[in-house]
Amino acid sequence: MKSFEFLQVNDTFIDIINSLNEGVNVVDKQGNLIFVNEISAQYVNCTPKGMVGNHISEYYPQAALLEVIDEKTTVFYGKVNHTNGRKYMVKAKPIFVDGELEGGFAIFSDITEVENLNNKIRSLRHKISLKSKNDAFSNIIGSDSSLSSTIEKARKTVGALGGPRHCIITGESGTGKTLLARCIYYYAKEIGVIKPDAPFIEINCAQFTNTDIAAMEIFGCSEGSFTGSKDKKGLFEMANGGILFLDEAHALDNYQNLLLKAIESGTIRRIGGSRDIPINVIVIAASTKNLEEVLLPELYQRLGQYDLYLPPLRERSIDDKIQILIEFINRYEANVYDKYNINLNVMFSDEAKKILLNGYYPRNIRQFRDIVNQSIDCAAPLISNVKDSNLNILVDVQHLPVDSICTSENDKSRNLDDKLKSDPEVIDNIILELRKKGLGPRKIAKVLNKKGIDIKYYQVAYRLKQKGF
Repeated sequence: MKSFEFLQVNDTFIDIINSLNEGVNVVDKQGNLIFVNEISAQYVNCTPKGMVGNHISEYYPQAALLEVIDEKTTVFYGKVNHTNGRKYMVKAKPIFVDGELEGGFAIFSDITEVENLNNKIRSLRHKISLKSKNDAFSNIIGSDSSLSSTIEKARKTVGALGGPRHCIITGESGTGKTLLARCIYYYAKEIGVIKPDAPFIEINCAQFTNTDIAAMEIFGCSEGSFTGSKDKKGLFEMANGGILFLDEAHALDNYQNLLLKAIESGTIRRIGGSRDIPINVIVIAASTKNLEEVLLPELYQRLGQYDLYLPPLRERSIDDKIQILIEFINRYEANVYDKYNINLNVMFSDEAKKILLNGYYPRNIRQFRDIVNQSIDCAAPLISNVKDSNLNILVDVQHLPVDSICTSENDKSRNLDDKLKSDPEVIDNIILELRKKGLGPRKIAKVLNKKGIDIKYYQVAYRLKQKGF
């Protein structure tokens, strides 16, 4: 064992240091190892004797001691990834003798297993928070506030003593009608109204341009009902004992009488068939249209005993919008962990949040989700450029797809270029010239506003980013 003037090494000292659970390295001011304990040597499959005298970077390429020697200051790394795939927590300090740097020492421990366990716990906590709440409806943001009356009615559709009942869900595209229908299904299973293995069958009635095809899908058909036809179960039969969700139910048109008969009698007859088939199905009809104006009065009366309305995103409270934003961020982070085992922490700047939360989204929550994901994508590096299992990113104004964010219902059909009254290319040139003069997005926007060009500072930031500035 080598000895230096500033490091007095004896057998007792070595025994004490080797009894630690942490690794210990001591280097001179050139970064050469002058002491290594047993744990440190074990981490790199070597011996203390074999390591002493060599440069620390041969064993620990990202050693904190390299920074200590270079910066002459204490360094604490909460987490360091070693080339062997292990993770360490490190604290390193310089050693001064008479005010002169003589070397440094580091104490570190392997936290790989602890970190992996923490990651699993973090992922499980997130999944539990998404799936295991008071009941199925607790997963809907606003269920205990702005949507409380709608959710209470939804519970009664299957939970009332005289139920279960059929129901109607109305609302604009992207407001969560399918989510609510599934929550009713899960709640019905929770309270024992339907069996744990009961089916949930969903169909978008508007996907068929031919209503005859839609009817055959829903009610089934018999062999010989048309050329080449064979006996085929319909969705009603598949949903027996469970729930049939008819999305965009207004598209049924000419076959409303068949739906009414199925609900009234508890039987269906396949298209072209002659036999009544008993069914026990809860029907949930959903539409972006007012079904009271579209459906037969008798059919609406049977389906609309509970008419559940979901408001558009613009009518939701700011608290709801914040919670929805947080939910989408959490989902993004959880997906990254599940796919790549990366602990991602996403933050939005206050200005970016303000723009997002005050935007107008014609396709509601679905569109809001896509824009949040797109913004995070823009701020985050490519997976090939991620070198650490822990990643923090900040989503700022320049990362938002501002051309996709409308500021009011009046401009929902116009994008940014439509709103500019002058030639967009000319405006781009003005923006770039002002940027070259050192002006930031806010000042550029003010200059353009004075010229009669209505453009916001974040739109300027977005254009600059598109141009590579």
